[in-house]
Parts: sequence; structure tokens; C-alpha cells
Amino acid sequence: MLSACVSNPAATPLPECAPREVGGPLWVTADCVDPLYNHPVIDSQTDLTTPVPHHKVSGHFEGTEKRFNFYFPPKSQWEGRFFNFVYPLQDENVADENVSFGADSGAYMVQTNGGGGYRVDAAAARFSKTVAASYYGSSRRIHGYICGGSGGSFQTFGAIENSSGVWDGAVPFIPGVPSSIPNDFFIRAFARFVLEDKAPRIASAVSPGGSGDPYAGLDDVERAVLLEVTRLGVPLRAWEDYEYVLGLNDPQGLLGFGNVIRGSDPTYVDDFWHKPGYLGTEQSALGERFRAARRDHLATITEVSRNAQNEPTSLILDGGPALPATTGLDFTLYAADGTTQVGTLSGSLDPATKVFTLGIGNPASVLSAIGTGARLRIDNRWSLALLSYHRHQVPTRPGFSAWDQFRAPDGTPLYPQRPLEMGPIISRGVTDGGTHNGMIQGKVIVVANLLDTDAYPWHADWYSARVRESLGERYDDNFRLWYNDNADHVGPRTARLVQYNGILHQALRDVSAWAERGVAPARSTRYDVVDSQIRVPENAEARQGIQPVVELTVNGAALVDVAAGQTVTFVAKIQVPPGAGKVVGTEWDFVGTGHFTASPFGSPNETVEVSVPFTYTTPGTYFPALRVTSQREGDTSTPFAKVQNLGRVRVVVH
Repeated sequence: MLSACVSNPAATPLPECAPREVGGPLWVTADCVDPLYNHPVIDSQTDLTTPVPHHKVSGHFEGTEKRFNFYFPPKSQWEGRFFNFVYPLQDENVADENVSFGADSGAYMVQTNGGGGYRVDAAAARFSKTVAASYYGSSRRIHGYICGGSGGSFQTFGAIENSSGVWDGAVPFIPGVPSSIPNDFFIRAFARFVLEDKAPRIASAVSPGGSGDPYAGLDDVERAVLLEVTRLGVPLRAWEDYEYVLGLNDPQGLLGFGNVIRGSDPTYVDDFWHKPGYLGTEQSALGERFRAARRDHLATITEVSRNAQNEPTSLILDGGPALPATTGLDFTLYAADGTTQVGTLSGSLDPATKVFTLGIGNPASVLSAIGTGARLRIDNRWSLALLSYHRHQVPTRPGFSAWDQFRAPDGTPLYPQRPLEMGPIISRGVTDGGTHNGMIQGKVIVVANLLDTDAYPWHADWYSARVRESLGERYDDNFRLWYNDNADHVGPRTARLVQYNGILHQALRDVSAWAERGVAPARSTRYDVVDSQIRVPENAEARQGIQPVVELTVNGAALVDVAAGQTVTFVAKIQVPPGAGKVVGTEWDFVGTGHFTASPFGSPNETVEVSVPFTYTTPGTYFPALRVTSQREGDTSTPFAKVQNLGRVRVVVH
């Protein structure tokens, strides 16, 4: 049994870790200790049987709120490595699927409630090696691999760039870059403001069997905005799921980082509406749309409803905006003079009844000032101004070609720039000061998705370029980039998306084989970047990476128009890139609802061809799909490292 306290007074104390340059991120090695996380304590140890047999060790870092868990498979399964999953909002509990995957891959699992950055994970990873050596009674070298997506990709980049001897490799996925937050979300909100009404038309054009021209039927302003957001990186094909692209189900309208801007750049809203160079004053058709959408009304409170505790619950106003607002409203309480500001209120306004219902979390000092005769300002100045904040955030760092549309021929910005570039500030906060410099200290496989609208696909290409700049001739010996088609940021929300966990499994197994045995993984996906859109070859051998490619037709085409009761024939050719595995599964969804049924296709193979007839009896438009799964060893029974892709077509039945 391991002792609960890990300090050893007899041991020679290690020096504290320190930045390699003044003001830089902490450089963590196996021969130093983090001054914040230098006292790990084991709180409990448990032998568990589910989801697979393992020994769980739980602990914390003394003097902090940071906790960790280690999950050790039986000694007979362990192959001398660990996997370390990271994400800013996670706790220390590893998901059952990952515990099972780790054990199946010869790895124990490490996880913390990190909350951002790489330092606590580095401390936990280092300590886990001590615990593992004691538990397994082994002096073998232990290899480690860190893996994180989205916000976790920031942590993963920070970790693999700013440590040595902690991890041997990394798998960052759906990666962000220093320009991502908040711009990626505000850009989509900008598109929503202008293009929401035309979104179904755009979706049809980019869907299987569509016209392929998403600009058809748009007016000049709409065309310009679609081109702007496309050049910034919103994937055109992702518009098929326009409700997600435009955040139509997001209660904050994709402006969730708005409060960060309000606090850090409080003069922006007045500059937007009063100074030249902003859409609030620009004499253009788009500027007119912004001004026409502005709502700014000062209403008088005529009656206050209160609960049994005499707390205000709703307000009756003498008026409100003449027309409903198309963007979020702010509610600010003023004294009866209409000029003395008391504070902001949360709540909702019913434009028809002129009743404002108070929300939760309102400050007591503001609530106490509510009374008949007080004034409530109702406006959407901020929510409109934030929509084009990206135009005033042109990155000063080289390499961000997506913003070239906002630069003059001499490279200077076309629009006024704000005093703070928010993306890098937020990025450094998530990475513990890391800078995305590409100076990786181990083997790295980046996994990105071609339909990702939260972390645009070009982000991975941008980081790949940073690694090439930093490593030079050592680039191919240390770095891979694999793109997934038909996958987005959050998994298979709709029938048009596949699950990408399997490619992450294979990437972790491949990066460990690369670091431990020198087995080079599959080559990077081949692609071109055109106006910030990632384009990949149709053929699997030309595309490379490890994802299978599906070529599906119906009656020999991508679109067919048939009468009800007429039988159509689906033909698919499935290819797995050379050396990437074999097809182990095919599933059909003939109506495009996401309910797939497995279908036999023969023995696992690198190339599979199938032909299936189907008869549609009900009129309608269908997007049938064939979901294909490959696996490196051709194992049809394992749940792990199964890589998916889709082939889809359109069938119109009349």
C-alpha cells in the first residue's frame, strides 16, 4: 500500500521550475518542481471492477483546490505508458470509456480538475510516474501522452511546448488558435444577423445533390457577408446544419464572450456607434442594416409587482421599443431623472404587454432602487456592435491569412483596431501563458474536423505551419495532421455527422508507437487551403490520413428524382488509405434520420464495393447515408479505434 504522504525529507530537494525567458510560461521538466503544485497527497486507493478491473488512486495538491485521479490496469495489461486527458471544464473523474480504452491500450489514465493551463497536469503526470513505479514494482521508463480538444487543445499545446520529460507526445484535437476566442463565435453571430432568412437556401445548395452555389439568390450585402465569413473560416458545407452554424438554439446568440469584451474594452460600443470606420456609422447598405436594427428606448416604470418577501418580480412600463429587436437586449435601471445610472438588470421583456419580468442573480443594490417613476433603458447597442468586433481584431502576429481581407495592400488594417487584441489574451489564460509557438517537445498528431464551426478547420493548418517554422527539417519526424470529413466540434448531433472518438484512439496508439518504438504513423492528410477553406482529395490514396473515403451514388448520381414506388440502386465504393486498416462495418440509413442498420458486406478489406436496392413509397426529400467504419487491425469486435465516415446523396420522391 502506498503511503498517503509523498514527501521524503531525506531526498535531495529539486529546484523550482522557472520560465526560460522573463515573462514567459513556466518551463517544466522531470528535474524541477512547480512551486504551486509541489505537495501531492494521496487521499484514497480503491480496487474496482468496472468498467474494467483497475486500481484507482485519488489525491490532491496540498494548499490548492486541485485534485487528481490515476486509474491503473492490472500489471499483466500495463505496457509502460499513461494517457492524460485535459479540458478546462472537466473534473478529475475519467469517463468509463476512457478507462476501458486506456486499459485496452496498455495505459493507465491520469486526469485532474485542471480548470485551464498545463501546469497542474504536468505535476500530476510526474507524480503518477512515482505512484505507478511503486504500484507495479517496476523501474522501467514510463512514457506519457497528453490529449485535449477545443479548450483542451490550448492546454495540450501549452503542455507539449513548455515541458520536457513529462510527456513524450500529444494528440491535440479540434484545435483552437490565438485568434479563435471570441472571434469564431462573433463571426457566426454576424452571419446570423444578415443571413438567417437565407440560411435554408444556402443549406440546400451545399447539401448532397445541391446546386453547389451557396451565393445564388443572395443580394449584394448577403453575398458579401457570406464571402467574409467563409474567408474567415466558417466551413461552407457546415451550412447544411445552419441552425448550429448560426446559433439559432443558443440563448446567448453566440455572444457568450460579450461580457469579457464589455469589461476589457468598455469604450467599444460608443466608438462603434459614433466614430468613423465602424458599421454603426459606415455609409453603406450593411451599415444601414445595423442602424435600422438598433433599439434604444427609455421607459418609465408605472407599476411594480412584488412577492411575499416584498422583492420585485416584474415591472409594468409605459412603453418599449416600437419593433422587436433582432438581437439581445440590455436592461439598465436609471433614477427618475433618466440620467443617473443605478445598474443593470437581467430579465425578459414582453413587447406586447410592456411587462419586464426580472430574472435571477440581480444585485440587491439595484433591486432596492426599483420603484414607480424609475426608468428602464432597453437597448441592443452592445449586441449589435459585437457582431463585427472581428473586423477590429486583425491579428498582429504573422500567418493569419484569413484576415487579409481586412488589410490594405501595404498590410495595414482597413478598419480601426481596438487597443487590446483579445484572442491572444484569452488564449494565454487557457494555456498557462503558452504562445502556440510550434516548438513541440515530442511526437504530435493533430486531429481536426472539416465541418467544425467552433474551431475552424484552417486552425490546424495554421498550427502545422508554426511547427514547420520551429522544427524545420525535423517537422516530418515529429508532426502529423489528420483531417476528419463529416465531423464537427461536438460529435454526431445529426445524421450528417460521424463520431470521431475512434480516430483519437488510433492517434494516441500511433503517437505512443512513434515515441516508444519509432514506428512512424500514417502520413498527414493532403489538402489545399482556398480562401480559408480546407479541401481534400476525393480518393483515399491521394488524401492519406487514416479515415476511410466513401463514394456513394444513387442510380449513378448524387441526386435522383423518382416516383413513389420506384426502386433505386445505391452503389458505394469504400477505400481505406494505404496502411490505415480495413473496412469492418457498413450501415445504411435510407431516410436520413440517423437510424443506421448494419448490413453485411463480406470480409474486412482495404477496398469494399456494395450495391443495394431500395424502394421509397412516401413522397418527400431524403438524404440517405452509408456509414462506414474501418479499424487498423480489421477487428470487427473491438469498440476502440474504429474510424468512421459517411457517403450521402439526395433522393426526391414525388
